[in-house]
Amino acid sequence: MNHFNRKDGELYCEEVAVEKIAQEVGTPFYLYSKRTLLQHFHAFDSGFADVAHLTCFAVKACSNIAILHLFAEVGGGADIVSGGELFRALKAGVPSDRIIYSGVGKTKDELLYALKSQILLFNIESSSELDRLQTVARESGRVAPVSFRVNPDVDPMTHAYISTGLAKNKFGIPIREAMELYERAAGMEGIEVKGISCHIGSQLTKISPFVESITKLKVFMQELAGKDIKIQYLDLGGGVGITYDSETPPHPHDYAKAIRNEINDIECTLILEPGRVIVGNAGILVTEVQYTKANRGGDVEKNFVIVDAAMNDLARPSLYGAYHTIQPVKERQGEAIKVDIVGPICETGDFLAKDREFSPVVQGDLLAVMSAGAYGFSMSSNYNSRPRVAEVLVDGNQYALIRRRETVEQLIQGEVIPEFEE
Repeated sequence: MNHFNRKDGELYCEEVAVEKIAQEVGTPFYLYSKRTLLQHFHAFDSGFADVAHLTCFAVKACSNIAILHLFAEVGGGADIVSGGELFRALKAGVPSDRIIYSGVGKTKDELLYALKSQILLFNIESSSELDRLQTVARESGRVAPVSFRVNPDVDPMTHAYISTGLAKNKFGIPIREAMELYERAAGMEGIEVKGISCHIGSQLTKISPFVESITKLKVFMQELAGKDIKIQYLDLGGGVGITYDSETPPHPHDYAKAIRNEINDIECTLILEPGRVIVGNAGILVTEVQYTKANRGGDVEKNFVIVDAAMNDLARPSLYGAYHTIQPVKERQGEAIKVDIVGPICETGDFLAKDREFSPVVQGDLLAVMSAGAYGFSMSSNYNSRPRVAEVLVDGNQYALIRRRETVEQLIQGEVIPEFEE
């Protein structure tokens, strides 16, 4: 459920008309519902209320500090994958002992920053990363709390680009090789083994891959116990999907029930890394129609709606072929025609929708790209030297600009024309 609704044919976010916000901040912009964000967080988190757990929001999904702050205020932590995300989480008020650090390519400086920040856990993804972290820990006189991201080789049945738990993926350590690393880490100065981590992919619409992963992890944890290696934290990652089109993902409480049933004989704190399931349907991208166009040649007829949002603003359709429902902010009457909804980027792959049945639109109409809260702004870029868009948060009948639109001056910030000697 979300709090984007219609009143007399006009789209609202909670109690605020989307058109009113567009008139003030301009287009394109991302728009988030605070009520939906908190409702989704509680829907997920409450499913684990009867077990020791920590819900660490996946910062990569939506990294605005105003949104991270909301989750921190209700007890959430942060799952980060870069030093920049650590900086964001801390600035947003996320306590450092609620931050876990994943990712396959942590630099020496990032490891040191996280150590000094006293984060909860490093999710180690390779033997060489373990060696580097030990070096950094010893040089800084600190002890690094670690878990290992174990790859259970489970098919998550999702898009290949967001599958992370198969042996062929770059993430994690094959489960058959992990024991050797755990034993080595247990004897290393500057390293404290505390947990085990697993993340098999994103946008999962079935519970069975999670259950299969836990089954494999439990066997492995028993083997660790036999080596006197105690696990305090079990990190099961995120990955629960949402409805973009016709998907039928599990309800968070059904997911939680299945997880609890599998871990009821395990004594450790559960860590969860939800991202998309919290923010995906809590945000939209609002864009304005610039032109309509019909291309006809031979037996080909193609209709286009050209808007001011593009693949640099929302990469998912171009990158994954992902589907997003698109609807007019104000409904118009008329017979629908099949159109491509495209942006101004100089790429044929710049589209938000292809061959979509759509009611008539005219220049100046506003369109809402739904379910854009996850991996929307956070994946945006300045391609074609386009300033990144604004972000707005609605709370009831109020709204606030939580990110100003970039200016063209900011596009060249940090760039220098050198003066070489002739």
